[in-house]
Amino acid sequence: MSDLQKNAIITGAYGAIGQAIAMGVAAKGFRVTLVGRDNKQLERVQKLLIQSSSNPSIFIEIVDLSLQKEIVEFSKRWSGKLALLINNAATAPRKRTETSEGIEVQWATNVLGYFWMIHYFSPFLENLSDARIVNVASYWAGGMNMRDPEFKSRAYNNDEAYRQAKQANRMLSAAFAGRLKSKGIAVNSCHPGDVNSKLSNAFGFGGSESPAEGAATPLFLSLSEEVGKITGKYYEHMKPVACPFSKDQAMIEELFHQCSLTVE
Repeated sequence: MSDLQKNAIITGAYGAIGQAIAMGVAAKGFRVTLVGRDNKQLERVQKLLIQSSSNPSIFIEIVDLSLQKEIVEFSKRWSGKLALLINNAATAPRKRTETSEGIEVQWATNVLGYFWMIHYFSPFLENLSDARIVNVASYWAGGMNMRDPEFKSRAYNNDEAYRQAKQANRMLSAAFAGRLKSKGIAVNSCHPGDVNSKLSNAFGFGGSESPAEGAATPLFLSLSEEVGKITGKYYEHMKPVACPFSKDQAMIEELFHQCSLTVE
């Protein structure tokens, strides 16, 4: 995965972990597209990466990843093949809010945003010698409520919503791994590490690891030759870990079906 000018897309690229992931991918010579909704932050990271990696092929795309219409428009602007997609964007608002498309923000960003990015961009990854999708999930996962994933009838709690979303990330990784294997696309998920970030602060926590340490496992899944043909696994600290959520095939299919209903 080190060939010059292979295309990579990284969402949530200006957060603490996202920036460190982008730094590692840029250093390998990829043509990197940083995706997020804050233009100033994207430009800041773009400039930093160009200077620090000596890689001039760093581009930005302003996309609100909680909105399907913006992801669709982004996919229509894309041309050429894509070797690496890293879904990293996440949010954890303390109060329940909805997007302009009427979807609870955590579910829209942290779950459907991943689903839509894979759905609309996987055709660009097909039939390459080494195509990968890495979904940044978390060990802080569980509590999925398929009857009320958007907290419409139950009291909203940002911690519960986040844990549910990270469970969904791991389940969707397994679902897409099975569906995309025949097209030569590896799909894996991981826990990135405990980093002091805007996201961790939203839960009232700091973090014990540096951004570089937090980015180590996502970068391992993105760049290491030893995992190039592995798919459908969940990793922590650069090691595969048994994921109970990935074994619940009935719930995986129910989740995939629900997400599929949102696709235009």
